[in-house]
Amino acid sequence: MFNAANPVSIFLPVLVVAVLTFLAFFKMAAARGAVAKTMDPNFYRAHQGGQEPESAAAATRHYGNLFEMPTLFYTACVTAYVLQSVGHWTLVFAWIYVATRLIQSAIHMTYNNPAHRGIGFILGAIAMIALWANVGMAIVGKL
Repeated sequence: MFNAANPVSIFLPVLVVAVLTFLAFFKMAAARGAVAKTMDPNFYRAHQGGQEPESAAAATRHYGNLFEMPTLFYTACVTAYVLQSVGHWTLVFAWIYVATRLIQSAIHMTYNNPAHRGIGFILGAIAMIALWANVGMAIVGKL
């Protein structure tokens, strides 16, 4: 899992987050499909004229969240690979971020307790900062 000898291994955590994003997309589509019959058909044109039920809104928000902080994750991983600086700590921080993202997603899509989800988010943000600090040192080291 933490095979720094093979820099391509940085793309395993990337693959996990990408798969999570596809799963979230299908979850969102299923949740919206389940409530579409009960909603004003015009709602999904501009998201006006009513309120989306919580199950569909949570799935939609979860999917949208995967296009926020994870974009920094993808960028850090690609940058580390391009700079040929995929080391042990780069992989450790990347996998910690993935673990926290999976925990946060599991909470969001099940019992959805914001306090518990927030802990996952904070730990993930710390892992992201550590990952970027690691990548930043590699960038500065290459100057």
